[in-house]
Amino acid sequence: MTTDHRRWVWATIALLGSALSQAHDRDEHDWGGKGKSVELRVLSSPARYVSGGDARIEVRVPPGLQNKVELYLNGRRLQADLKPVSKDSVQGVITGLAPGENRLEALIKGRWERDALKLTNYPITGPMFSGPQQYPFVCTTTQSGVGQQPVIETATPPGTRVFDSAGNVIGYSRDCSVQTVVTYLYRTTGNAWAALPADGRRPADLAQVTLPDGRVVDFIVRREIGSINRFLYSFAMLAPAGEKPGKPDLSRWNGRLLYWFQGGVAIGHSQGTVHSGSLNPDILRLGYAIAHSSGNNTGTHYNLQLAGETMMMTKERFIERYGVPTYTVGLGGSGGAIQQYILGQNQPGLLDALLPVQSYPDMVTQTIHVGDCELLEYYMDATDRANPKWRVTKNRSWLVGMNAEEGFDKVNDPLAQLKVALGYSTALGTTECVPAWRGLSPLAMNPWYGQAPNQQNFEPQSDIAAIRWTHWDDLRNIYGVDETGAARPTWDNVGVQYGLRSLQEGKITFEEFLNLNWNIGGWKQPSEMVQEGFPFFGTSATEINKALTVPGYFDPWSRRNMNVSTDPAKPAPRTNGDLRAVRNAYKSGMVFHGQLDRPTIDHRQYMERELDMHNVHQSFAVRQRVLERMGNSDMLVIWFTDTMPGVPKASQSLEAIGVMEEWMRNIQKNPSKGIRRNRPARAVDSCFDVTGKLIYAGDDAWNGILDDKPAGPCTQRFPIYSTSRIVAGAPIEGGIYKCALKPVDKAVKQGVYAPWAPTPEQVQKLKLIFPDGVCDYSRPDQGRPWKKWD
Repeated sequence: MTTDHRRWVWATIALLGSALSQAHDRDEHDWGGKGKSVELRVLSSPARYVSGGDARIEVRVPPGLQNKVELYLNGRRLQADLKPVSKDSVQGVITGLAPGENRLEALIKGRWERDALKLTNYPITGPMFSGPQQYPFVCTTTQSGVGQQPVIETATPPGTRVFDSAGNVIGYSRDCSVQTVVTYLYRTTGNAWAALPADGRRPADLAQVTLPDGRVVDFIVRREIGSINRFLYSFAMLAPAGEKPGKPDLSRWNGRLLYWFQGGVAIGHSQGTVHSGSLNPDILRLGYAIAHSSGNNTGTHYNLQLAGETMMMTKERFIERYGVPTYTVGLGGSGGAIQQYILGQNQPGLLDALLPVQSYPDMVTQTIHVGDCELLEYYMDATDRANPKWRVTKNRSWLVGMNAEEGFDKVNDPLAQLKVALGYSTALGTTECVPAWRGLSPLAMNPWYGQAPNQQNFEPQSDIAAIRWTHWDDLRNIYGVDETGAARPTWDNVGVQYGLRSLQEGKITFEEFLNLNWNIGGWKQPSEMVQEGFPFFGTSATEINKALTVPGYFDPWSRRNMNVSTDPAKPAPRTNGDLRAVRNAYKSGMVFHGQLDRPTIDHRQYMERELDMHNVHQSFAVRQRVLERMGNSDMLVIWFTDTMPGVPKASQSLEAIGVMEEWMRNIQKNPSKGIRRNRPARAVDSCFDVTGKLIYAGDDAWNGILDDKPAGPCTQRFPIYSTSRIVAGAPIEGGIYKCALKPVDKAVKQGVYAPWAPTPEQVQKLKLIFPDGVCDYSRPDQGRPWKKWD
């Protein structure tokens, strides 16, 4: 994020003042200035971030003068279809903006009063503020349900090949643009989507829907698909049959926009696909419009600066087509929840309300403790395999922090069989690290381990082979690059005392603590890594045979890419994260700082028993950051819904939508009361059983997690686990890449290891392991380092 853009972001926060504000960026005048008889503003986006050569504007004039408004663009009279929206304002879409800066003027014919704006126009293919675009970039228009070949932009490579109907290459596409297409779908009585007949026939299986206002209408949806910022977008809303092309009938739209965010993990270089959630029938039947972009799918990429830019451009297009929504609410799980928190923080005018599901505060700080997973699993499986403690699955939580359960390594699992055959741990259970996170460290860190869908159609293939498949390279515009051209990595474990709390609680001995930290090591720098082994390329018979016969090929922990000790007298070296990359992660807004000033219902299913990766402590990591930044969490509600393996899972998302509707109506009616005093009765911390039935609701539901109060009713019902870094002494918010350090002698003097009192020999070994000191999480800025760069 550029310095100018961050100034705009934080200035906009001050300007908004309420959850219903729109982001408007004026270069010459403030909207609503006293004494002005003509006032001009851009409705579809900030004035300095207009794309595609058009924009929806509003002009306010004295009553009765709406038909006297004239517009001038760059000094020339502009013909625009301006329609009255109130007694003193008109709206319309202007076109013909030139690339770069434009001057738009509004005046009243025959009078001197006028207003002017500077609009900065960017191409619809982007970028605006996300920096140089990523190449190679692979088109997926034929794989995503769009059904189009991308627009040919060049006759020669580089680019994705474009084919004719006979399969011949006829050109190449770099930006993966497609023609905008509007189609009509209907919901069948069998709960499926089907194409509405173009000849006007009414299908016999056409379902109907009762709108919230009582109207019974045919369940027909207008869907618009196109490309913006190189990604694929979708708009969908209820529509009547037979509407005129180019003149959408909005009578069945409730005026609200739901922006669908999708999760997943990917390293970019792909256009991605339009997700099925963009046609969620349960939401459409309520009258909502749904907007979505493949650029707001973290299964496409994890550059959330690019995601914010993409949403801004996509919502701009929606407003130009259909008008300004009453409010815009986000909905999405996992990476879709992360996007809501990050975009709400960095571009506060885009979302008016948030409905994050299965949330994390952000992705980038998840890599901190997830990067520990395989280091610790390898230690328990291989280095310390003779220790009977690690044969008891539950004990493994003493190091990784996350939950551990029996029964996940099945007898017929090739990986479990190979662990037995090769003499590794035979524990029948595992921690969350294995079923949930195995493979995520290679995906994020290893430049050799990655690919993009449809990459075989990109030319030249040498460009694909040259991609560094790391999370850091995906965000090279943010993290920066070193002198070799490689992106700077953030992962760091210098000074981290693994298992410290378990030592303090007497679960491990001091000798076990020393042995762990002596041998744990860290990760090699990406430029030093090699390709992965078994089971990362499958568990076929060929791969199993290779794992049994080729030394070192069996490597589910990615040990080949770890720092291990080659000298028994020296501890395994730790990994130093790049300070410049860490600073840029905070400054860019990729870390959630806790800036939250929108009504938010953070809801999730409790799946700790399944070792699901969406561990529930993350909701409270979010809340802790919000408390530290905002001073309260009045805007943040946390709901849990219980689950049991093998039992259908209940979801509270539709209930959350309903509660948010009431919350937003209250804010609209009583904006001066703010977020807290407008909360409806159901907008309160709650927990639900496996059927979705309310167990308890109240401000004390989650007592005892972030405070010293007795455990609340929901806290008692739902055990909450932690992470390896929390076990090592870090705070729950989990936002510390690189800890402050203190000398070992100081740690000993402070009683950090109590009730253990290390001997002089043990202290000397600690100094060998931690020559620069151990983590000091007592520093007041720990967990809040972003304050230095605001």
